[in-house]
Amino acid sequence: MITVPGWLDSLGISASGLAAQNLRMNVIANNIANAQTTRTPQGGPYRREMVVLAPNTSSPSFSHWLSQSTNGAAAPATQDMGVKVVQIAQDPSPFKLVYDPSSPDAVNGYVQMPNVDIATEMVDMVSASRAYEANVTAFDAGKQMLTDALTLGK
Repeated sequence: MITVPGWLDSLGISASGLAAQNLRMNVIANNIANAQTTRTPQGGPYRREMVVLAPNTSSPSFSHWLSQSTNGAAAPATQDMGVKVVQIAQDPSPFKLVYDPSSPDAVNGYVQMPNVDIATEMVDMVSASRAYEANVTAFDAGKQMLTDALTLGK
C-alpha cells in the first residue's frame, strides 16, 4: 500500500488560504476606494463589505484519494481542507451623517456617508497581508519538503 503524507494536502490548504486572503485584500481595497461614495447604482451610500470565511469540508483530502485509489478501499471521508469563501457580506452598521447642506445628496442638510472607517480597513489590510505571507511561507515549506523527499530516492 502506498501512503502519501499530508504534504500534498498542506499545499492545497495553503493555496486556499492564499486565495481567500487575496480576495480579502481586494474587498478591503474596494472599501477604501469607496469611502466617500455617497451615491451608488443601488441607491444610497456605499455599504462596507466583508469576506466571510469558513473551513472547507466539501472535498476529501488529496492524499486520502491517492492512497485509497492504490489499494481499492472504500470512498474517502471528507475532512477540513483549508478555507473557503462563504459570502461577501455587507456591514449592517449605520451610515455616518455629515452636515453638508450644499451637497446634492443632502437631506435636511445632512449627507449619509459610507460606513467605511479607513483605520479599520488599514488594520484589516495588514491582517490579510500577514495571513497571506504566512500562507506563502507554509506553501514554500511544504514544497521544499516534497522536493527533499523526492531527491532522497536518487
